[in-house]
Amino acid sequence: MLLLALSGLAAACASDNKENKQQTASPKAAGVSTDHVLTRRGGAFNLQWAMDTLWEDGLAEVATYAAERVVYGEARKFDYTIITVKEEFNEQYNVKTNDYQRKDGFPVMKVNEFCAIPTDNYPYHYLTSLFFRRDQPTILHKMTSSSQEWCGNTFKAIIDEGLHYNQSYNSYWDGQGAGRRQLRRPALFEDALPYVLRTMRFEQKSSFTVPLYELQQTSQAKPPELYKALVMTEEAHPYDTTEPAWRVTVSLQEQKQNVYWFAKRYPNVLLRQTTWDGRTLLLKQVRRYAYWPQTSPAPDSTAVGRPLT
Repeated sequence: MLLLALSGLAAACASDNKENKQQTASPKAAGVSTDHVLTRRGGAFNLQWAMDTLWEDGLAEVATYAAERVVYGEARKFDYTIITVKEEFNEQYNVKTNDYQRKDGFPVMKVNEFCAIPTDNYPYHYLTSLFFRRDQPTILHKMTSSSQEWCGNTFKAIIDEGLHYNQSYNSYWDGQGAGRRQLRRPALFEDALPYVLRTMRFEQKSSFTVPLYELQQTSQAKPPELYKALVMTEEAHPYDTTEPAWRVTVSLQEQKQNVYWFAKRYPNVLLRQTTWDGRTLLLKQVRRYAYWPQTSPAPDSTAVGRPLT
């Protein structure tokens, strides 16, 4: 029985050929049924969404939002940035590789979510980094989330271990401190919805339930609540957004509802977001450029409603 169980976890060997690696499911996928809503071919999600040649140009999509979030009982206004870019990882360190000739390399999509929130006494800084294997846009491969403010630092990391997610954390809060815990897999994470939901086959107007962990972009490291979320898709009202869009409603439970608006045109940028706890996003601009050089990016930007260049 043990041999049978172990054999069931085996996955296809990675090919040295880059194209084959992109198209072949990773060993981590062995723990997910192909009939699950997140991985079903031809289902609610387009599993080839991130394989478009758009992401081969070496540039990052940088979307800036006018944002609000309630801190200390008051709605705070600030800018929120979501960066989406293709990177090459390696298996040994599970980070972006410097050696593209390595045989353990594989492509991922990185999504960075950053903000600095002013308050009356001191600012809050949040950075969440999410990584998805390029051919698995619905299955989180890795996530790190950190918060910094004058009371202290908190850091959380979630790694896909195949049969479950492993979360490690280090928090300044009493009763939390440092530790590890296992989380259910497969499941979505609220932090990942701005990326995962844009890979949906919107035209199907799907309705389904899915396990969903609550927001991790906080200073707390308590065990995250797991919801059985209801996801529903419909066409957005013309007056809701500046361009034709899809409206995706995610009901975590009664009285807890998030709404996301995605552009109809590829790459289906998040145009707007509202959540049950007062977090809002409204797209100000989206650009494609290499943000990592020392020199400043060109001032020219792509206006909302025009094709990305």
